[in-house]
Formats: sequence, C-alpha cells, structure tokens
Amino acid sequence: MRDLDDTDRRILGLLLDDARRSWRDIADVVDLSPPAVADRVDRLEDIGVIRGFTVDVDRSKLRAGIPVLVTVTLTPGAATAASESLSEADPVEHVLTTAEEEVVFTTTVEQGDVLSLLESALVMDDVRRYDVSLLADRSWSPSVGDAELALTCDECGNTVTAEGETRELNGETYHFCCESCEASFVDMYEDLRDGADR
Repeated sequence: MRDLDDTDRRILGLLLDDARRSWRDIADVVDLSPPAVADRVDRLEDIGVIRGFTVDVDRSKLRAGIPVLVTVTLTPGAATAASESLSEADPVEHVLTTAEEEVVFTTTVEQGDVLSLLESALVMDDVRRYDVSLLADRSWSPSVGDAELALTCDECGNTVTAEGETRELNGETYHFCCESCEASFVDMYEDLRDGADR
C-alpha cells in the first residue's frame, strides 16, 4: 500500500474546493490524464480517505432561522453518542468533540429554539449545561496540507504504513499493518462466516 503523495494531496485540495470539478480540470492542474485522476480518486475512496461528495449549502442564502454555535457539556462517556446523534440531526451542520468531552456544533434554529433541538437529539440526563452564541458569519475551509495516510489495522489497531496490506471481504475494505494480521483477520472472518452459514 502506498502512502499519500503530493499529487494525491493536490487532488484532495481541488476536490475540497469544488467536488463537482471534472477529472479533466483536475488532470490539467496535476499533470495527469483524466483516467489516472479517476483511478487515484477511486483509490482514495477505497481506502476511506474520501467518504463521499456532498453539497455545501450556504444557509445564509436561505430563510431557515437563526445561526448559532452551541457548546454542550456532558456527563463522562456521553460525548461519542451525543456527537453521533447530533451529526444525524437535520439542522446541524458541523459537529466537533473536544478532549474534555464537550460537543460543539453549528446549527440554524427557528426562533433560537436550541432546547427543542437538544431534547430531540440527546439524552437530556447526560447534558450538564449548554451555551449558545449567535453567529455573525460562518466559513468552513477544510484542507489536507501535508497530511499523511493514517489508517488503523483492523486486526491489531496499529498504524498501517506503506508496507501494509488491504483486503476486500464481502464488499468491505479492510486494512492491515502486516501479512500476519491480514491472515489472522481473514481466518477469523471466514470462521465466523462459515459458522453463520451453518
């Protein structure tokens, strides 16, 4: 498995700027053929670096309520579930979880009714407090920078380096730090599958 190179990073940066950009436009910038760009994007999707192509809606152009930033302080251990639940809530845009297990998110709510949103998305017994700030402006500019590939071995949890292995099983892609982990995982996977078929 090869690591990200500068061309991969440039392709990711171009797609972050405009996910609708054609392979030909990207190819012209990175000095590859359109099929070579498509192959690289397919590889980045296969290994999970690209999870999908989305639309970035500018809510300031829509009448949808009041834009706010909400910080929720939760009981210990509740941040992961809260973050996942808020990520699925319709008006919530960006969700971040701090090391202190606070969940911070942006949303647009009618009449500034944050409490109704929290009650519909969270277990309120887990909420210690929440703070709401009105947003004057929003911008989101993700970038790749000089990031390197940081996959986790599906068998042992170690970091997968360029010497790692990738294996597709039943339509799912798995990553391994070494051949030994791949073999162990595949054996266990096949044993479980065979047991389920009986």
